[in-house]
Amino acid sequence: MSSVFPSVAYQLGIGGVGGFVLGYIIKKVSKLIAVLLGLFILFLLYLGVKGVISINYDALWKAIRDLLGFAGQAAGWLIGFVSLLPFMGSFIAGFLLGFKAG
Repeated sequence: MSSVFPSVAYQLGIGGVGGFVLGYIIKKVSKLIAVLLGLFILFLLYLGVKGVISINYDALWKAIRDLLGFAGQAAGWLIGFVSLLPFMGSFIAGFLLGFKAG
């Protein structure tokens, strides 16, 4: 029994720390991507107002919806992958704490 406990404690610790770091990084990167995407759309709208380009708004909003749908699918894949890990409980808890801290 005593040889099992250090292994479980190690997995919980590594899973928790790994989840925290990954959650923190993903939240920071997602914020950066959201800001860059927003600036890009504002730049396109500015160029459209100035008459430099002609914007097909229906296609633009459809592309944004498709991009957000892909992000949701990727998140579903990540959750499925993490659920297969032996230290999933601590990983998910650490991930959520890191995401909250980010």
